Amino acid sequence: MSTGLPVEILLVEDSESDLRLALRALKKANVSNRIEVARDGEEALDFMLGRGAYAGRPGESPRLVLLDLKLPKVDGLEVLRTLKADPRTRRVPIVILTSSKEQRDVVESYDLGVNSYIVKPVDFEGFTKAVAELGLYWMLLNQAPSSDP
Repeated sequence: MSTGLPVEILLVEDSESDLRLALRALKKANVSNRIEVARDGEEALDFMLGRGAYAGRPGESPRLVLLDLKLPKVDGLEVLRTLKADPRTRRVPIVILTSSKEQRDVVESYDLGVNSYIVKPVDFEGFTKAVAELGLYWMLLNQAPSSDP
């Protein structure tokens, strides 16, 4: 459903419970007017690159991508690799929001150009607070470059 507002956050999450918590936290923190959800890596790439079901979508990228690593179809590291390699999307801030504490995932994410790597807190309050603070920082405090190359 299009509201006419540009997408501010693309939330890429396959866990229904984490998705509901993240959306609730962002709404409660009043940090975004428009959030788009992708439930797997392929859908995230289609959305960001304007292909598949999103062909013809207005080309403006979201201001932030919150990306899980363990995704069906295309994993989060491949999504990150593809988006940071594409001139249309390489400047979009991408925050990994995952349950993986694996050092190799952290290192590879930074090697690929991730802007931040956050391990999801296990408890409800911690997760809600982390997502709200992420939204506040990236949507209100961070100064992003203009979309013009």
